[in-house]
Amino acid sequence: MKKCKITVLKRNFDEELAKEYGAEGIGACPMLKEGQVFYADWECPKGFCNEAWKAIYQYVFALSHGACQNELFYYGDWIRKPGVAICSCNDGLRPVIFKIEVRTDSDS
Repeated sequence: MKKCKITVLKRNFDEELAKEYGAEGIGACPMLKEGQVFYADWECPKGFCNEAWKAIYQYVFALSHGACQNELFYYGDWIRKPGVAICSCNDGLRPVIFKIEVRTDSDS
């Protein structure tokens, strides 16, 4: 089993929905920052949002166990690069987008 590299690509914030439904003072995700990198296989990495982990762990688990190393997820109609998944957490007001890929020897 290999570890996966999880990179925070983007933090989004839907001002319109937050204005109507969000708590006062809500903003973009306070837990994760763009560019952060985590490594994981089956266990949530330290410092990673538990709710985001619940949304992406199946992709981490699959990739760390060898799925889609030389093929594409979902019959090639989602991601064009083998061994990569682009996922988001399930926060409808401030979703965070992640890139998940199998760790290589060149990763630190």
